[in-house]
Amino acid sequence: MEELTLKSKIIVCKKNELAKEEQQLVDTAIRQTDSSYAPHSHFCVGAALLLENGTIVEGCNQENAVFPAGICAERSAIFSAGAQYPNEPVVAIAVAARSPEGKLTEDPVSPCGVCRQVLVETETRFQHPVKILLYGQKHIFVIEGVSKLLPLTFKEF
Repeated sequence: MEELTLKSKIIVCKKNELAKEEQQLVDTAIRQTDSSYAPHSHFCVGAALLLENGTIVEGCNQENAVFPAGICAERSAIFSAGAQYPNEPVVAIAVAARSPEGKLTEDPVSPCGVCRQVLVETETRFQHPVKILLYGQKHIFVIEGVSKLLPLTFKEF
Protein backbone atom coordinates (compact mmCIF):
# COMPACT_ATOMS: atom_id res chain seq x y z
CA MET A 1 0.00 0.00 0.00
CA GLU A 2 1.20 3.51 -0.74
CA GLU A 3 0.00 6.93 0.24
CA LEU A 4 -0.93 9.67 -2.22
CA THR A 5 -0.74 13.30 -1.12
CA LEU A 6 -2.87 15.83 -2.98
CA LYS A 7 -1.95 19.50 -2.72
CA SER A 8 -3.81 22.63 -3.67
CA LYS A 9 -2.25 26.04 -4.18
CA ILE A 10 -4.48 28.88 -3.01
CA ILE A 11 -3.40 32.51 -3.16
CA VAL A 12 -4.69 34.71 -0.33
CA CYS A 13 -4.96 38.43 -1.02
CA LYS A 14 -6.89 41.63 -0.43
CA LYS A 15 -9.28 42.98 -3.06
CA ASN A 16 -6.97 45.89 -3.94
CA GLU A 17 -4.26 43.36 -4.87
CA LEU A 18 -6.42 41.94 -7.66
CA ALA A 19 -6.38 43.22 -11.23
CA LYS A 20 -9.05 45.89 -11.88
CA GLU A 21 -11.11 43.44 -13.97
CA GLU A 22 -11.06 40.91 -11.11
CA GLN A 23 -12.01 43.61 -8.56
CA GLN A 24 -15.00 44.47 -10.76
CA LEU A 25 -15.95 40.79 -10.89
CA VAL A 26 -15.80 40.53 -7.07
CA ASP A 27 -17.87 43.73 -6.70
CA THR A 28 -20.49 42.27 -9.05
CA ALA A 29 -20.66 39.05 -7.03
CA ILE A 30 -21.09 41.09 -3.84
CA ARG A 31 -23.93 43.11 -5.44
CA GLN A 32 -25.60 39.87 -6.55
CA THR A 33 -25.96 38.77 -2.91
CA ASP A 34 -28.69 41.44 -2.73
CA SER A 35 -30.61 39.72 -5.56
CA SER A 36 -30.53 36.34 -3.85
CA TYR A 37 -33.82 34.68 -2.94
CA ALA A 38 -33.08 32.77 0.25
CA PRO A 39 -36.23 32.71 2.42
CA HIS A 40 -35.28 29.39 4.03
CA SER A 41 -31.54 29.56 4.77
CA HIS A 42 -31.19 33.37 4.73
CA PHE A 43 -27.71 32.65 3.31
CA CYS A 44 -27.41 34.91 0.27
CA VAL A 45 -24.79 34.04 -2.34
CA GLY A 46 -23.82 36.00 -5.43
CA ALA A 47 -21.64 34.99 -8.35
CA ALA A 48 -20.20 36.73 -11.38
CA LEU A 49 -18.55 35.13 -14.39
CA LEU A 50 -16.06 36.75 -16.71
CA LEU A 51 -16.34 35.36 -20.22
CA GLU A 52 -13.49 35.35 -22.73
CA ASN A 53 -15.22 38.12 -24.73
CA GLY A 54 -15.18 40.40 -21.64
CA THR A 55 -18.86 39.98 -20.78
CA ILE A 56 -19.79 39.60 -17.11
CA VAL A 57 -22.69 37.25 -16.38
CA GLU A 58 -24.34 37.46 -12.96
CA GLY A 59 -26.03 34.85 -10.79
CA CYS A 60 -27.40 34.37 -7.29
CA ASN A 61 -28.87 31.54 -5.28
CA GLN A 62 -32.59 30.90 -5.61
CA GLU A 63 -34.23 28.76 -2.94
CA ASN A 64 -37.50 26.88 -3.02
CA ALA A 65 -39.55 25.13 -0.33
CA VAL A 66 -38.79 21.93 -2.25
CA PHE A 67 -35.02 22.14 -1.70
CA PRO A 68 -33.80 20.30 -4.81
CA ALA A 69 -35.73 22.81 -6.94
CA GLY A 70 -33.42 25.66 -5.92
CA ILE A 71 -30.10 26.57 -7.48
CA CYS A 72 -26.77 27.87 -6.22
CA ALA A 73 -25.35 31.21 -7.37
CA GLU A 74 -22.46 29.60 -9.25
CA ARG A 75 -24.70 27.33 -11.32
CA SER A 76 -27.19 30.15 -11.84
CA ALA A 77 -24.43 32.22 -13.48
CA ILE A 78 -22.86 29.33 -15.42
CA PHE A 79 -26.18 28.13 -16.84
CA SER A 80 -27.18 31.69 -17.71
CA ALA A 81 -23.89 32.15 -19.57
CA GLY A 82 -24.46 28.84 -21.36
CA ALA A 83 -27.90 29.98 -22.51
CA GLN A 84 -26.83 33.49 -23.57
CA TYR A 85 -23.26 32.84 -24.79
CA PRO A 86 -23.09 29.10 -25.57
CA ASN A 87 -19.72 29.22 -27.31
CA GLU A 88 -17.94 31.66 -25.02
CA PRO A 89 -15.41 30.20 -22.55
CA VAL A 90 -15.57 31.18 -18.89
CA VAL A 91 -12.33 32.83 -17.78
CA ALA A 92 -13.12 33.49 -14.11
CA ILE A 93 -15.82 33.29 -11.48
CA ALA A 94 -16.17 35.36 -8.30
CA VAL A 95 -18.33 34.24 -5.38
CA ALA A 96 -19.48 36.25 -2.34
CA ALA A 97 -21.96 35.52 0.45
CA ARG A 98 -23.95 37.20 3.20
CA SER A 99 -24.66 35.46 6.46
CA PRO A 100 -28.22 35.05 7.76
CA GLU A 101 -27.57 38.26 9.75
CA GLY A 102 -27.11 40.10 6.42
CA LYS A 103 -23.38 40.76 6.75
CA LEU A 104 -20.82 39.77 4.15
CA THR A 105 -18.96 36.71 5.37
CA GLU A 106 -15.62 37.31 7.07
CA ASP A 107 -14.02 34.30 5.36
CA PRO A 108 -14.53 33.18 1.77
CA VAL A 109 -17.31 30.70 1.03
CA SER A 110 -16.45 27.78 -1.23
CA PRO A 111 -18.69 26.29 -3.95
CA CYS A 112 -20.63 23.15 -3.06
CA GLY A 113 -19.74 19.80 -4.62
CA VAL A 114 -22.39 20.07 -7.35
CA CYS A 115 -21.13 23.51 -8.37
CA ARG A 116 -17.56 22.23 -8.37
CA GLN A 117 -18.60 19.45 -10.74
CA VAL A 118 -20.34 21.96 -13.02
CA LEU A 119 -17.13 24.02 -13.03
CA VAL A 120 -15.20 20.86 -14.01
CA GLU A 121 -17.59 20.34 -16.92
CA THR A 122 -17.19 24.00 -17.93
CA GLU A 123 -13.40 23.74 -17.94
CA THR A 124 -13.54 20.44 -19.83
CA ARG A 125 -16.03 21.75 -22.39
CA PHE A 126 -13.92 24.77 -23.31
CA GLN A 127 -10.50 23.27 -22.54
CA HIS A 128 -9.82 26.39 -20.50
CA PRO A 129 -9.13 26.70 -16.75
CA VAL A 130 -11.53 28.87 -14.75
CA LYS A 131 -9.92 31.19 -12.20
CA ILE A 132 -11.93 31.15 -8.97
CA LEU A 133 -12.13 34.22 -6.72
CA LEU A 134 -13.75 33.51 -3.35
CA TYR A 135 -14.52 36.73 -1.46
CA GLY A 136 -14.41 37.21 2.29
CA GLN A 137 -14.10 40.52 4.16
CA LYS A 138 -10.79 39.43 5.70
CA HIS A 139 -9.27 38.15 2.44
CA ILE A 140 -9.93 36.65 -0.96
CA PHE A 141 -8.89 33.17 -2.06
CA VAL A 142 -7.61 33.02 -5.65
CA ILE A 143 -7.62 29.52 -7.10
CA GLU A 144 -6.22 28.74 -10.54
CA GLY A 145 -8.71 26.16 -11.78
CA VAL A 146 -11.33 23.90 -10.27
CA SER A 147 -8.97 20.93 -9.93
CA LYS A 148 -7.47 22.77 -6.94
CA LEU A 149 -10.93 22.66 -5.29
CA LEU A 150 -11.87 19.19 -6.54
CA PRO A 151 -8.61 17.31 -7.09
CA LEU A 152 -10.16 13.95 -7.97
CA THR A 153 -12.56 15.23 -10.60
CA PHE A 154 -15.08 13.08 -12.41
CA LYS A 155 -14.74 13.41 -16.17
CA GLU A 156 -16.38 11.38 -18.86
CA PHE A 157 -14.02 9.27 -20.90
